[in-house]
Amino acid sequence: MGKIVLVNKPKGITSFDVCFKMRKIFNTKRIGHTGTLDPNATGLMMVLIDKATKINQFVLSLKKEYIATVKIGIKTDSEDIDGKLIEERNEIMPNKELIEDVLKSFIGKSKQIPPMTSAIKVNGKKLYEYQRNNQEVDVKPRDIEVFDIELLDINKDSFIFKTTVSSGTYIRTLAKDILNKMGIIGTLLDLKRTKIDNFKLEDASTIEDIENGQYQELNVYDVLSMYYPVYQVDNRNDVINGKSLKLNLDYEQILCVDNQEVLAIYYKDGELYRCKRGLL
Repeated sequence: MGKIVLVNKPKGITSFDVCFKMRKIFNTKRIGHTGTLDPNATGLMMVLIDKATKINQFVLSLKKEYIATVKIGIKTDSEDIDGKLIEERNEIMPNKELIEDVLKSFIGKSKQIPPMTSAIKVNGKKLYEYQRNNQEVDVKPRDIEVFDIELLDINKDSFIFKTTVSSGTYIRTLAKDILNKMGIIGTLLDLKRTKIDNFKLEDASTIEDIENGQYQELNVYDVLSMYYPVYQVDNRNDVINGKSLKLNLDYEQILCVDNQEVLAIYYKDGELYRCKRGLL
C-alpha cells in the first residue's frame, strides 16, 4: 500500500527538491506531498510514497499550523524576505495589546488574494509567470479560515505569531494583511510549519536521517482511519471491483478495509454506498 513519511524540510530547498531526494532514497517515481513550502520556509512535510500517493486528495485539505516571524519597516514584491525591496521606512512597533487584537480579528472565515509569486494557475498560466512578464491578471480571492492565532514574541523590529489555518492559506499574505490592518509595512522574515492536523514536526525526520534509515513510517490505514469511519468488508473482491454496497450505515463516507488493508473510500448515495476512490 505504500507508506507515508514525515519530513523536516530544511531552509534553502524547494518542496520539489525534497520529493526528488525521496525518489532516490526509496527508489521510486511515485512520490507526492500534501502542501508546498517555499524554499526558505522550514518544517513539516507529509511525503506520500508509492501507492500512498493515491490518498493525496483525502489529506491535502488538512489544516496546518505555522510559526511566522514578521519584520517591520520593509516591503517586498513577494510579501516575504526573498522578494525585491520596494519600500523601506522607519516604523514604530505597535504595542502588544494592539498586535494581539489585530491578530485575533483574523480568526474565522475570510477571503484571501494569493500572491503574484505563487504557482496558482489563472487561464492555464501560473501567477508568477504573469509577474515575470509584467502582465496584469485578474486574481480571484479564495476562501480561507484561520482557526487560531496568537502572539508568541515581540521586539523592536519584528514579532512572531503562531497560527492554525485551512489548507491553501498563504501565511505571507496573511502577514501582509495583518500589517495593513496595523497601518505599518513589513514582510515575512521566517516561516516554519509545525503541524499538519494531528501530525507534528517533532515526529518528523531530517532528509539525512531518512537517507540513513533512521525514520518512522506510517501506513495508509494509520492515516485515513483518523478521518474516516472504518468498515470491515465482507467480500473484498466486490470492493476491489468497485461494486456498490447496500449498507445500514449513516456515514457520508467510509473507509473500506480488509483486516486493516485499505481497499477504497466509499460515499453514501441514497440507499447505496458507491466507490469514490480505489486505493489498492
